[in-house]
Amino acid sequence: MAKTYGIKMSEKIGYALGDAAGLMTFGLVGSFLQVFYTNVLLIDASKITLLFIVARIWDAINDPIWGGIIDRHKPGKNGKYRPYLRWASLPLALFAVLMFLKIPGLTENQYLIWAYFSYIGYGMMYTAVNIPYGSLASVITTDAGERSTLSMFRSIGAGFGGAPAQMLLPLFVSANKLDGAGNIVYDAMGKPEKIIDGPKLFMGTVILAVLSIFVYQLCFKFTKERVVASPEEKKSGNTFLVVKTLLRNRPFIVLCLASMLLITVQQFTQSSYYYVFMDYFNAPGKYTLFTVFTYLPMAMLLPVLQKMVRKYGKKELCAVGMLFSAVAYLLLWGLKTTSVWIFLAFCFLSGLGLTFFVLEIWAMVTDVIDYQAYLSGSREEGTSYAFFSFTRKLGQALAGALSTQMLKWISYNPKDVTQLALKGMYSVSTALPAAMCFIMAALLLFLYPLSKKKLAELPFGKDHAAEV
Repeated sequence: MAKTYGIKMSEKIGYALGDAAGLMTFGLVGSFLQVFYTNVLLIDASKITLLFIVARIWDAINDPIWGGIIDRHKPGKNGKYRPYLRWASLPLALFAVLMFLKIPGLTENQYLIWAYFSYIGYGMMYTAVNIPYGSLASVITTDAGERSTLSMFRSIGAGFGGAPAQMLLPLFVSANKLDGAGNIVYDAMGKPEKIIDGPKLFMGTVILAVLSIFVYQLCFKFTKERVVASPEEKKSGNTFLVVKTLLRNRPFIVLCLASMLLITVQQFTQSSYYYVFMDYFNAPGKYTLFTVFTYLPMAMLLPVLQKMVRKYGKKELCAVGMLFSAVAYLLLWGLKTTSVWIFLAFCFLSGLGLTFFVLEIWAMVTDVIDYQAYLSGSREEGTSYAFFSFTRKLGQALAGALSTQMLKWISYNPKDVTQLALKGMYSVSTALPAAMCFIMAALLLFLYPLSKKKLAELPFGKDHAAEV
C-alpha cells in the first residue's frame, strides 16, 4: 500500500459533505419519525417499538453482507468506495420521502405495514451509502493526522447536515391544536397548544431529500481515493471470519458499545425533547434552540481541541467529558425546572461534555480498526466499519424503543396530555441520558485500553497518540 498524504482543504470539506448529506435525512429520523408515527399516523407506541427491533434484527444480517460485498469490490476508475455515494444516494432519498408520506384513508395496521416497508428500506440504503463513506477516509490518506482531521470535518459536516431537521423544520412544522368544533385549544397559560403538521413535515422531507442527493454528488466530486491496497486472496466465508475476530478485539467492542450509547443519548433526547418542548413547555419553536445550545460547545472547542488531545489523549478527554455530561443531566433531572431557559442552559452543559466524544469518535474508530489489522495482519475496512455501523443502528433502535416506551410508561395521549404525564415525561427524558452517560464514562475509563500512553507503545500508534 503506497503512502499518500497532503490532502487539500477542498477535499476535507468535500469529505464533510458526505455526512452532511446523510444527516439531512437521518436527522429527520431522529427528530421527527417517532412523533410522526404516534401523532400523525396514530400508530400505537408498542407497535413502533417492535418495528425498531425487527429492523435491527434484519440489520444484523444485512450490514455484514454489505460490508463483505464492499470489501470484495474491486476499485474502478472512480475508486472503490466513491461510486456508492453517486448511485445509492438516489434510492436513499426516495425511501426518506416514503417514510414521511401519509397515504389518506389507511387503517392503523396498513400504516404500520407501510412503516415497515419504508423504514427498513431506508435503513438498507443508508447502509449502502454509509459503509463506503465511512471506509473512504482510509483511502483518501494514510497520514494519521490527516485522517483525524477528516474525522473532525465529518463531525462538523454531520452538525450542519442535521441542522435543518433539528433547527429549521421545528419552526415550520407545528400548527395550532383544534377541538372538535374547529376552535383553537389553549393551555392553562392561555397560549395556543401546538401539534405537528403532517403535510408540512412531508414537504420539508422532500426538500431535504432532494438536497441530500445534490450534496452527495459534491462529496463524490471533491474527494479522491489515493490509496490502493494490493490484492489479497479472499477466503470463503471471509466476512464472518472477520466478524469473529472483531469480537475478540476488546478496544473495538468497547468503542462499539460506547458509540451505541452515544447515538442512543443523541437520538433519544432529539425524540423525547420534542415532546418536552411541545407539551411540557408548550414551546415547540424553542426546540430549535435545544440543538443550538447542544452544538454550540462544538464550535467553541474546535480551535483548542487539537492541543487538548495532544496533551491529554482522546480516551482521557472523552471519558471525562461523558462524566461531565452525566452530572449535567442528573442535575437537570433533580431541578424539575419549569423554565425553558434553565433547561436550555443545562442542554449547553451536557452538550459541552458530549462534544469531545462526538468530535473524536471517528479518529478512535481508526485506532481500533488499525488495532484489528495489527492483531490479524489483514485490513478489512468494509466489514469492520459495517459491524461498527450496525452497533450504532442498535443505538438508534434503543433510542426509538426507549422514547416510545417512555410514552407508554407515562400514559401519553396526544389528544389529552395530563399533568402526571408531563411530570413523567420530564423525569424520564433527563434521567435516562444521565444513566447512559455514566455508563459511557465507565466504559471509556476502565475498559477501553487504548490510552494515549498505550497508543504510543503500539507500532501503528505513534502518530495516532497525538492525532486530532
